[in-house]
Amino acid sequence: MKQQIKVKNIRIYAFHGCLEEEAKIGSNYRCDLTVFADLTHSAQTDELSDTIDYVSLTAIVKEEMQIRAKLLETVAKRIADRVLKLHDRVSRCRISVSKISPPIEADVEEVAVVWEEKR
Repeated sequence: MKQQIKVKNIRIYAFHGCLEEEAKIGSNYRCDLTVFADLTHSAQTDELSDTIDYVSLTAIVKEEMQIRAKLLETVAKRIADRVLKLHDRVSRCRISVSKISPPIEADVEEVAVVWEEKR
């Protein structure tokens, strides 16, 4: 059985989108990241070096969110790929990237892309 580590509600201001205005003024985003791994060893050793550090996971999300993209799909895939590349213990990850109050002609709280990658 695989266990999960979740980092929820990472709030970031970034500049993603297809519109020129989005590149200039930016928007608020929220990201939720879940990684799946066998955590039984770290539960026994109680050592940070034996698990997936959520500080590192959060840093990956923050860094990738600062690289502009037109599509949330692009950002989500980059985050998932980087998590798998840097954390060998992770067998699968799921990232949700949400744009808060998107610039569309409707009363929409947020739009989101959910991306899942596995080894």
